[in-house]
Amino acid sequence: MLTVTSVNVNGLRAAAKKGFVPWLAGTGADVVCLQEVRAETALLPEEVREPAGWYAVHAPAAAKGRAGVSLYTRREPDAVRIGFGSAEFDGSGRYAEADLPGVTVASLYLPSGEVGTERQDEKERFLAEFLPYLVDLRKRAAADGREVVVCGDWNIAHREADLKNWKANQKKSGFLPEERAWLSAVLDENQGGYVDVVRTLHPDTEGPYSWWSYRGRAFDNDAGWRIDYHMATPGLAARALKATVERAASYDQRWSDHAPVTVTYGD
Repeated sequence: MLTVTSVNVNGLRAAAKKGFVPWLAGTGADVVCLQEVRAETALLPEEVREPAGWYAVHAPAAAKGRAGVSLYTRREPDAVRIGFGSAEFDGSGRYAEADLPGVTVASLYLPSGEVGTERQDEKERFLAEFLPYLVDLRKRAAADGREVVVCGDWNIAHREADLKNWKANQKKSGFLPEERAWLSAVLDENQGGYVDVVRTLHPDTEGPYSWWSYRGRAFDNDAGWRIDYHMATPGLAARALKATVERAASYDQRWSDHAPVTVTYGD
């Protein structure tokens, strides 16, 4: 059995003050992937920099206060890699992966973008570089008899069922036709070859959403987006037994605007 959790913490130092630390102490996950850590490793509190019982991998962004991904694993990884061979993005705190027995687990924080700005141009450049890497990663893993799961905040809702107010967001970053087409390519067996594990286990569900704006009553009304994914190679995806979004019981119990997305994979 392998249980993997992914969550955008919206600033790890802030999350640590709001309830992330007891959540981490209580989780049954074998691997935890974090995104938007937003802190240099040395500035993180010890209980999240090197939490007891975990091996920690931190990939902060060169730009202070931005992005940053981390991985916590119960056992020491056989190998760790930061970035995906991109001259532009390897220092941006957006990707890290760890090799465990039989599986490579990655934490991804894909740029969020904003239509009509340089941020959207950056996102498009990232997408253009990242898909070929995903293809190569899957092929290399298959050659080594390994599976892959890329977890994280992909910042794209793939289908209408993946966000509550899809009609109002068709011209906004995160639900643009070209972004959705790119995600379709990731999932196309003749291109990326990955499987959306949560959607496979919840095929006819609205959501389950994993991000809700802090503005208005989005959380209380469950007006969210499903942008946090486990994208796995088919062999691992076929072993997925259960997928859960760990939605807080109430607004005031949230320690991030995202909720952890947890998947248990069988042997």
